Order: sequence, then structure tokens, then C-alpha cells
Amino acid sequence: MKNKEFQTSNVILLSFSHFVHDIYTSFLAPLLPLIIENLSLSLGQAGLLSAILQLPSLFNPVIGILADRKGLARWFVILAPTMTAIPMSLLGAASSYRVLLVLLFIAGISVAFYHVPAPVLISRASGMKKGRGMSFYMTGGEAARTIGPLIAVAIVSLVGLESFYFVVIFAVLTSVMLYFKLEKIAPPEKKITNISLFSVVKEMKPILVPLSGILTARALMHSALAVFLPVFIVKETGNLWFAGAALAFYEVFGVAGVLCSGILSDRIGRKKILFVALITAPVTLSLFVITSGFISFLMLIATGFALLSSSPVMLAIVQEHAPENPAAANGLYMMVSFAVRSITIVLVGVIGDFAGLENMFLICALAGFGAIPFIIKLEDTLGKEA
Repeated sequence: MKNKEFQTSNVILLSFSHFVHDIYTSFLAPLLPLIIENLSLSLGQAGLLSAILQLPSLFNPVIGILADRKGLARWFVILAPTMTAIPMSLLGAASSYRVLLVLLFIAGISVAFYHVPAPVLISRASGMKKGRGMSFYMTGGEAARTIGPLIAVAIVSLVGLESFYFVVIFAVLTSVMLYFKLEKIAPPEKKITNISLFSVVKEMKPILVPLSGILTARALMHSALAVFLPVFIVKETGNLWFAGAALAFYEVFGVAGVLCSGILSDRIGRKKILFVALITAPVTLSLFVITSGFISFLMLIATGFALLSSSPVMLAIVQEHAPENPAAANGLYMMVSFAVRSITIVLVGVIGDFAGLENMFLICALAGFGAIPFIIKLEDTLGKEA
């Protein structure tokens, strides 16, 4: 019965490790202007850096299979904060563009080794309340993306870009703490020798198709806001400070949505939360565009709350559906998520070029309603398996 209990201290520990780990990956964006200046990079070269950091996500299913076969989930989570922090803390010392690409690719590999097994450990520590556990876990990541850029700017202002490397110490301390604590959280892991990518795809197929549809509809709205919200607000108001503040509020209320949604999904059901979140987000996004002033601001933060709240719910669904191969299943899900996100970012930009920013937001909002039939299909699939 012990594995059915919600282990609060262990869930908080893993959520904190997610916060620390993702702070380091959030450093790239705020450091980019200085890196561009130091290495005389073109905008095209600068844009490639983020893609290189995310490229190893394509290997997520393989990492998941390795974690399930060898029972290495715990070690991956312990080592990843330090292994990610080392190359990310050396970005300012990179002597050339090639060195920069190598550092980011290494960091990207470590990012994958953390994010594939970490939800598995959260799932084990959450017992019957996996939604709550995923909410805590995702809150750590979202908070890191909100606070991390501010931390990077503050440190560079104090010590300069060349001395930025000392920040690795916080990740090392986190890995040490995880080493001593995680051996008490993870039960002996069943080693599986006959798992293959084909078997994982077959196991996940009933929910992978509807989840992919939901991810696509969600990604169109999220890409529009995450990438082009400041540009849109500056165009409308001419106020750069207000644009930055709007993006910060969007992220902060997104964190609140992430924290609440998984907890609520344990009580009233995963599918109900997904339906409410993904029918609310397109409505509030549309109202954000067509209204103005305080009403527009309220619609923006409501969109952040609704849109980002779907993440922990879908993670919980993946873990509940694949009890035998949880890391491999999560790796497959994350690979699909990466591919969808990469495609939609480009697509949203193309729509903006041809239709204008305002129409682009409205088109993405309309596309957001496309999640509804996939949620219904997901409900039918899970209902048959219940």
C-alpha cells in the first residue's frame, strides 16, 4: 500500500530539482545578446543555437528504453542537473561558434536524460495522486523559465560573462542532495530486457494519436504567445516595458494553472480538466486580441492559466497508461511534443508574415478549438480501457 501514498517531501525534492535544472537551460535567451556581440554572430546563427539545444530530444524514446531496461531513471535524474549546468555555465567562455554549438548539444543531451525519467520518479512518489505530483513537478519547470532569465542577467551584471561559470556550484549541490535522498524514494526498479521502440509505440498508440492532436492545437496558441506576444504588444502600444511585463504575467499565471490543474484532475478527472482548459484558452486568446485595456490584460492572464494547465494532466495520462514502460512512454510523448512544437513555431511565423500579427493570433485561437475532437477521442479510448 505504501506506493499508493503521496510522498510530499520526495515530490517537492524532485520538483525543486526540476526548478534548478531548468534554470540553467533558461540562461541562453538572456545571454544571447552578449554572445552575439562577443562572437559577431548573425541572427541566423543565433537562431540555430536554440534548435541545437533541443535537437537531442529526438532521442527521447531511446533514452526512455535505456532507463526502463537498466533501471537507470534515478541515476539520470541525479546527474543531469550538474551535466546540464557545466556546458550552460561555460557559454560565456566559448571561444568560437563551433564550441558554442558543441556546448549546447551536450547540454541538450543532458536535458533529455533528465526530462524523460523525472516524471517516472514523480509518478512513483505520487501514488494514487499522479495529477498532483505532475502539477508540483511542472510548476518547478515553469517557475525556472520565469525566474531564470532574471537570475542570469543579475549574475552577469555582477561578475561579467567571462566569470559566469561559477554558477555550476548550485547544480552540483542539487545533484549531491538528490544522491542522498532519491535512494529512499525510488523502489527497486523492474528491469525489462525485451522492450523495443515498436512495442512502446504499440502500447501508446491508443492515446498517442489523440494526445498528438491536442499537442498540435495547444502548440499553435502557445507558440504564438511565447514567441510573438512582446512583438505584438510593442506594435500595438509602443511600450517595450509593458510588453515584457505582459509576458511575465502570462508566465506567472501559467505557473498557477500548472499547479492547480493536476490537483483538480485527481478529483474530477483528467479529461474534464483538459476539456475546460482547451476550450477556455481559444476563447480568452481571441478576446485578448479584439479587446483593449484592462479587459485585454485579464484575457491574457486567463489564457496563460488555461493554456499551460494542460501539461501536467497529459503527463499524468501518459504515466497511467504505460505502467510497464513508463520512461520509454514518456520519451516517446516528449519526442512527439518536441516535433510538434518545432513545426508550429515555424508555421506561426509564416502565418504572421502573410496575415499580420493580429490575424495570426486569431487564426491560432481558432485552430485551438481543434483540440476538442481529440479530447473526445481520448475520452472514448480511456473509457473503453477503464
